[in-house]
Amino acid sequence: MANLTKLDRASEIAIKTCMKVKKNEKILVITDEQKREIGISLHENAKRLGFNSLLVEMKSGKINGEEPPAAVAELMRLFDVVFVPTAKSLTHTDARRAASAIGVRVATFPGITKEVMIRGMNADYKAIAKRSIKLKKILEQGKRIRVTAPAGTDISFDIAGRTAIASKGLFHKKGESGNLPTGETFLAPVEGTANGVFVVDGSMAGLGLIGDVNIKVEVENGFATKITGGRPAKKLREMLDKVGKGARNIAEFGIGTNDSARLSGILLEDEKVMGTIHIALGNNISMGGSFNVPIHLDGVIKKPTVYLDRKLLMDKGKLLEV
Repeated sequence: MANLTKLDRASEIAIKTCMKVKKNEKILVITDEQKREIGISLHENAKRLGFNSLLVEMKSGKINGEEPPAAVAELMRLFDVVFVPTAKSLTHTDARRAASAIGVRVATFPGITKEVMIRGMNADYKAIAKRSIKLKKILEQGKRIRVTAPAGTDISFDIAGRTAIASKGLFHKKGESGNLPTGETFLAPVEGTANGVFVVDGSMAGLGLIGDVNIKVEVENGFATKITGGRPAKKLREMLDKVGKGARNIAEFGIGTNDSARLSGILLEDEKVMGTIHIALGNNISMGGSFNVPIHLDGVIKKPTVYLDRKLLMDKGKLLEV
């Protein structure tokens, strides 16, 4: 591999900078037929850098949060570092949580494309980490959040006692995990406390970029009770209804902290875009919540204004405190 491509360089950053793989550590790369190119790149570059790497390909899942085959879940526990470039997310799965619990470092790349990999991995992760960690500390001091946005969002929820997670892109300690590329700080709103409406006008997991019709989600006592907005809203309702009421739980509130990310239709990148926030439905157990359902879908909201205990934290997409 004398002539390294941009994808090779991105894979090298993931291995050496983001995961800081040590000389004696074993790497597992889990991919599927849709993201094979990224999986092979991570695997081949790991070997080029002198690491012991195993590449496993499985059939792509149907929805974000679906568990991988039992054999794959077991394999994840046997390695030091696991990279997961797949079409559907394994981030919020029991398999990922079980591996993390015993000290495995896991990087998930749900929906990754070659372009997003190259652009996202060349971000300044030291600056992103600093920004994300500062935001985590700010959020953990608060009790209640209200979000408004030009498209019609106006929703409030409690966060008292919740631990915020800084997905900083540097996963060097045992058990640390997160998306790559990354750059966000997020938490689980207290179950049953969310009320109002949020309007997804950026992108929606499983659906891509929002076109002419936004998705309007009405929320009562922690659950999405009414979802409107043409064909995209219908598709979203269908995905949620296959799982049941738990899929409509207000699972996550997150703030993008990656100033290199751009809205691309790939949720992995979209939810990291600085100047946006995202609200997710479904599984929140990975972030300290109580809903363990096999679905987690994020909706990105543009130009948000965020109040933390009535104090302005974001103004029309501009972070004021970090």
